[in-house]
Amino acid sequence: MTSKHHIATAFDRDLEAIEAMITRMGGLVEAAILDAVHALETCDIDLAEQVRRGDAEIDALEERINIEAARLIALRAPTAADLRTVLSAMKIAAALERCGDYAKNLAKRSDVLSRMPPVEGATGSIRRMGKAVQLQLKQVLDAYIHRDTELAEEVRQGDHDVDQMYNTLFREFLTHMMEDPRNITPCMHLHFIAKNIERVGDHATGIAEQVIYLATGAMPDGERPKADNTASTGCTGGAT
Repeated sequence: MTSKHHIATAFDRDLEAIEAMITRMGGLVEAAILDAVHALETCDIDLAEQVRRGDAEIDALEERINIEAARLIALRAPTAADLRTVLSAMKIAAALERCGDYAKNLAKRSDVLSRMPPVEGATGSIRRMGKAVQLQLKQVLDAYIHRDTELAEEVRQGDHDVDQMYNTLFREFLTHMMEDPRNITPCMHLHFIAKNIERVGDHATGIAEQVIYLATGAMPDGERPKADNTASTGCTGGAT
């Protein structure tokens, strides 16, 4: 057995460990998003707190992935496609960590909203949007593990649907606020929640593009499909 084969085998083993951590991280993010949305819908303060505490494990996994990736680069000196694989793993981990932050933000606002009068129909719409984004994450992680460019492109194109959901919610919140000033504060919180979920979809789309780049060596042609037309209102929301 040659030294080159030993190095290749060790690289593959180290890379598998990193990909296993990414899979674990993605599963935690998926669960956090669904739990945060469920906490909002059921006013479950304990579940919201559980989501907030769980973000630490997501952050720790990203740090471990970065450390292991840096060690892999230093020890194995990967070139070309192998280096692209390691760098893509780091970018995907960073995107998942940001999604975890958004889930934590959802949980924070869910706690606040539990003490306010409900806005009719809002939580059900947010639940559907959260489920759509969770499915995006699940599909894009499957695409990453299997290097499935068709599934990655499906996720990329599906971002348009999430944007449309967000646009619809945005208009609904404006209507509620105009109909009753008492709805302004809860609707602002709900808008930030919807915007954070939409941004998770953006990150899932970014991961899909990394999968395509990883498999083909080239980023997708054309602009990313977008349907968020709320920017002109000056109320885009933010993660806090």
